[in-house]
Amino acid sequence: MSGRELVKRQRGHRARLELTCDQSAILEEQASAAITLWNCLHAYWTHFPGRRPALAQADQAIRQARTDVPFLAALPAQAAQAVLKTYRQAWENFFNPGHPAKRPTFKSKKNRPRPAVDVPQVRTMRIVRLSAKWGQLTLPMVGRVRFRWTKGLPGVGKNCPAGKVTGARLVKDAFGWSIVFRTETLAEPAAPHPGEQVGIDRGITVALALSDGTMREHSPWLTGREAGHLRRLEKKSARQRAARPRKTRPSGREQRTYDQIARLRAKAKRRAVDWQHQTTTELAGTFAVIKVEKLAILNMVKSAKGTVEAPGRNVAQKAGLNRSISDQAWGRTVTLLAYKSAERGGQVVKVPAPGTSQTCHRCGHRDPASRNGTVLACVNPVCGWVGHADTNAAININNAAGPAVSGRGDLGLTRSAKRQPPRAA
Repeated sequence: MSGRELVKRQRGHRARLELTCDQSAILEEQASAAITLWNCLHAYWTHFPGRRPALAQADQAIRQARTDVPFLAALPAQAAQAVLKTYRQAWENFFNPGHPAKRPTFKSKKNRPRPAVDVPQVRTMRIVRLSAKWGQLTLPMVGRVRFRWTKGLPGVGKNCPAGKVTGARLVKDAFGWSIVFRTETLAEPAAPHPGEQVGIDRGITVALALSDGTMREHSPWLTGREAGHLRRLEKKSARQRAARPRKTRPSGREQRTYDQIARLRAKAKRRAVDWQHQTTTELAGTFAVIKVEKLAILNMVKSAKGTVEAPGRNVAQKAGLNRSISDQAWGRTVTLLAYKSAERGGQVVKVPAPGTSQTCHRCGHRDPASRNGTVLACVNPVCGWVGHADTNAAININNAAGPAVSGRGDLGLTRSAKRQPPRAA
């Protein structure tokens, strides 16, 4: 190894848990207690307008609440402390003008918060590898649990990479409970990437269009049979919801319909994430500088319903466009590109987006009439360039200038001064 200063790289690794019915019920109770503790902490934190309690006062309030309310005692003490850290970090993100986080609020059933429990104490987990495909660990108040071993964890076993596991978080989705390990490894700073520069236009018809004329496309996340099944389930759930009396809980059959819908949607998301990982890895390994548009995605997917006084127009069409944009997950693509490019010595640059899809890259003439669907035909009589509109936009992005995006993974000497502090999990 050379004499260059090593940098820390923090990553996450997700693995599926194999739980019994009793263990799953315990985790469900812990997740409910964590949500309730968040709401109690929010009420305590915002009770006195104009000032906030000290961290020690909030910690004492949590200890007293776990003593007075038996339901909250189901949550391990370390996990309760993690809820406090997460809540405090949420306020710091909100007051940070450079952070997009919103004001912390109550977690209600309407918002459908994802069940999650933190496991900050690594030494109590006692992680071991049982076989080529299975590992085992200890969870507080749950006991020994097996998990799928799909990747070597730093510092666990002989053939695993050097480093350590700094914590974990238990999360539940449509397929059951999983554990997300927080890992930390040491690596040398990446050498400068020898590749070329490229611009990427993110779209709906074409997922990723590159300035070199190539494209990265994917098939639908669900097959025709699966999409038809999802549509039938959605119609069935609408009928069940309409037949149920108001302010009553869903029946067992209605809840099973919701679970089936959630599993299909989760399957589509897993396929989307898998395609994004493979595609961004290939792009980060090929190009040294990757330029993308600086998009305000949250503003782009806002509803067009309007108000009673000023109702919106083309609401259904806008809703379909919002769903298509959300399915592509443009923000996640840039996030994956940023840290993968940083690991390989490259960088991702965000450039201003207005006019890139309506401006001819050859002559610079901008006219909305030039674009017709996926074809851009320059209306400038001197130019007359005709080609794919997304490729033209990617070339304009490649020719523009903008600020570089932090890889969000280097915590050594190369850490960006403007990088946000790591969020508490």
